[in-house]
Amino acid sequence: MIILTGGAGFIGSCFLWKLNQHGINDIIVVDDFDSSAKWKNLVGKKFIDYIQKDDFLNILESGKLAGIKKIIHLGACSSTILDDSAYFLKNNYEYSKRLALWAFDHKAKFIYASSAATYGNGAEGYDDADEVASGLRPLNIYGYTKHLFDLWLLQNGLINKAVGLKFFNVFGPNEYHKEEMMSVICKRFKEIKEGKPMRLFKSYHSDYKDGEQKRDFIYVKDAVEVIYYFYENSQKSGIYNLGTGKARSWNDLAKAMFSALGIKPVIEYIEMPDEIKGQYQYYTQAKMDKLRACGCRCEFMPLEDSIKDYAGYLKTGSYL
Repeated sequence: MIILTGGAGFIGSCFLWKLNQHGINDIIVVDDFDSSAKWKNLVGKKFIDYIQKDDFLNILESGKLAGIKKIIHLGACSSTILDDSAYFLKNNYEYSKRLALWAFDHKAKFIYASSAATYGNGAEGYDDADEVASGLRPLNIYGYTKHLFDLWLLQNGLINKAVGLKFFNVFGPNEYHKEEMMSVICKRFKEIKEGKPMRLFKSYHSDYKDGEQKRDFIYVKDAVEVIYYFYENSQKSGIYNLGTGKARSWNDLAKAMFSALGIKPVIEYIEMPDEIKGQYQYYTQAKMDKLRACGCRCEFMPLEDSIKDYAGYLKTGSYL
């Protein structure tokens, strides 16, 4: 039996789809059905039970769930605008520790979501080597709580029992419920389709022109292939970057969106909100050597092809 936390969320529901594609249905989905429409991500998916997040750990630790072989922990608060440190600490750090300790005690495979937000402004690079982890300086509480959990595993000699994946800028179907945390592709698609300009943040860094800030964008279909690789290869462990290894500019992304719709590009550069100026990442690019060295040979779609594929879902509002 498999536990999938965050299974109704963006990446989690796409991984659930991936498992179903391989005929794997003995899954307990754990999530938090709030006021959002994330429940739609579960429509048509196959799993044996759903448990609300706040109830799950007590049920698990009480011994009421038997035969759990793997825990895929993708549930977390990923907001970069919410300002509630205590909530982040409880939800992203303490919850993850309790779940990991249960998995280790019961010899269950443990795969979890870390984040590229742990790298902060990138001053220390984007190297996922264990020895550089302690020097990272996240820019927001989300990244910090993810970093704390990474460090807890490393400092306590537990990382050889787990797989952590540092997701970079993931986009794709099933993110519709995320509101302000949706990708720019999802946020702006309708506007562009209606003939409005693509709005991107201005740059406040002398090294980057407007729209030339760069990110490592990865399509969710590619991301779940890597998760599945570790799902299948239970002997693997460690913390790994999960991007494409190729930084692309926001202008590149915008032009790919216009191309997918057959519309001439029109880009407007807007002011960045003051609350995110101090934590804005101008450049991210995953170093992928460690992932390749562990044997993962998953290929990643070019940005233009990924956006063209995603546009098919956005046009119809369909899900994976």
